Amino acid sequence: MKRESTAPAGTGSGESGGGNHGGGGGGPRRGGPTRAQLRARYGDRLRWLILLTLMLGTVSSIVSSTIVNVAIPDLSRHFLLGQERAQWVAASFMIAMTLSMLLTPWLLNRYGLRRTFIGALALLGAGGLIGGVAPTFGVMLAMRVAEGVAAGIMQPLPNIFILRVFDEREQGKALSLFGFGVVLAPAVGPSVGGFLVETFGWRSIFFVVVPLTLIALAMARRFMAVDSAMMGERKPLDWRGLMLVGVATVSLLNGLVEMRGDVHSGIGLVALGVVMLAGFVFWQLRAPYPLMNMRLYSYQQFSAGAIVAFIYGAGLFGSTYLLPVYMQMALSYTPSAAGIVLMPAGVALAVTIAVAGRLTSRVPPHRQVSFGLALLAGSFLLMATGSTATPYLLLVLYAVIGRIGLGCVLPSLTMGSMRGVDFSMIAQGSSCINFVRQLGGAIGVSLAGVGLQWRLAEHGAVLGKGGDVAAQAARIQAFDETFLAVGVVIATAILAAWRIRPRPVPAD
Repeated sequence: MKRESTAPAGTGSGESGGGNHGGGGGGPRRGGPTRAQLRARYGDRLRWLILLTLMLGTVSSIVSSTIVNVAIPDLSRHFLLGQERAQWVAASFMIAMTLSMLLTPWLLNRYGLRRTFIGALALLGAGGLIGGVAPTFGVMLAMRVAEGVAAGIMQPLPNIFILRVFDEREQGKALSLFGFGVVLAPAVGPSVGGFLVETFGWRSIFFVVVPLTLIALAMARRFMAVDSAMMGERKPLDWRGLMLVGVATVSLLNGLVEMRGDVHSGIGLVALGVVMLAGFVFWQLRAPYPLMNMRLYSYQQFSAGAIVAFIYGAGLFGSTYLLPVYMQMALSYTPSAAGIVLMPAGVALAVTIAVAGRLTSRVPPHRQVSFGLALLAGSFLLMATGSTATPYLLLVLYAVIGRIGLGCVLPSLTMGSMRGVDFSMIAQGSSCINFVRQLGGAIGVSLAGVGLQWRLAEHGAVLGKGGDVAAQAARIQAFDETFLAVGVVIATAILAAWRIRPRPVPAD
């Protein structure tokens, strides 16, 4: 990967990774510290302090994503919502986050890291504050969309920062530090949310994000320079591309959800989504300032990494959806017992990312990603053997195996996909990988639900507790077949992962 070389080694920061890009002049500016001042004050520690700041912002966005889910029953009662409206509390956030990831390169280019990050933090904090006092469901839903936009803008920032500032030998360590904090947020968020809902009511969970954003805001103002080196030529935003991919994403996700009830309507929406997605790709090939530079897919490692990211996201989110439902509806465990299954798995994921990140400089990315995918697929295949006779601790072990696999994939997938990509396209490449992974997650949850409903119908079963032994056996068989299908799909990603391997450099 071609790197900037105008800054001395060891002095880079998110605002000092290289030369003067457009608005990134080196002179003093009013309203905050400059790159020179920050380098003189903090030296080599600066990039780690900025990474910590970005991590706190990203953790805040993940907490806002996961913590609200536990309050949906209370929200439904308060606003008198049916299931079809209540699901938009989570779906609106996910759609907004998925789409806004594509805006990050344009915002960085135009406003730099400091203003982009602070703006996203302000939007996230405002969404939490106003959402907590929302008088109507419409206002609350609008704030969820605002939080989703902020989360989508922030999520690619740490990867872009690491790839642009850290040397290759340090990127694994930086990714493991960032990943360790980020993966703990989904595990802690629902637990904290459950306590807050029971103690203070549903409005309290919106306020959790406010102090986190205020701390991150103070750190950003202290450690990020006003003369951002990430600024460049101020190119127009590709509004047409954003509209096309927006319609495509909303149509695809709604179509998959609709297929659970009205199959024909769902297929129509999915078809519209596919047509809009094809139109988006066609427009990106000829747009003067594309939202997604399609030249990225000319890099074998990146295109293979995008395929893996899509399937990885589908597996991560799909398993998060399927496992608790399986534990409660098929095996008749209590909600608390079902929730505890994922706690050891979350800890295992955090520890694995910390270890795997440090191995990225020793183990080729394609090998580590393939190994992680094999473990993830194996976890689903083992789940497919489950029954009422399966011990609880064995189910915990199956979940842990899958999360260890996920932990092996994450650091190496990011680095392996982006190695060899031209330096000028790193921001777009990182945002695209995040976008594809998130889109895969959203589609994965919907497909898991559609597939499960299909298998339940085939066995004459319904999703719910109770019934005789035969009814429970039918539900278990439907889940087992769904787990088997997911495991096979994830296993096919190994073929793409093997293409992430670096190409040999021809001898002169």
